Amino acid sequence: MFTLYGRGWCHLCDDMRDALAPVAAEFGVAIDYVDIDTDAALVARYDEDVPVLLLDGAQVCRHRFDDARVRDALAARRDAGTPPAGAALHGA
Repeated sequence: MFTLYGRGWCHLCDDMRDALAPVAAEFGVAIDYVDIDTDAALVARYDEDVPVLLLDGAQVCRHRFDDARVRDALAARRDAGTPPAGAALHGA
């Protein structure tokens, strides 16, 4: 699963979310968008570093979407046999 940490007023966060959506759909990976302003601990951790994109808990991008890096991470995930995020939910 992708986790995208951002802020509601952050245009870079909007840009990353827009760029990520078609790639996530192509690979069948869910996106969890987290507004850090709803959690003081997340603000302390990320503050001005947003957007931050994680794939299965590992950071993939920060500030700008890197298509090649995201696709490489998704390919490595696929090659390791990690099922799409939705697949695990259906079997639960």
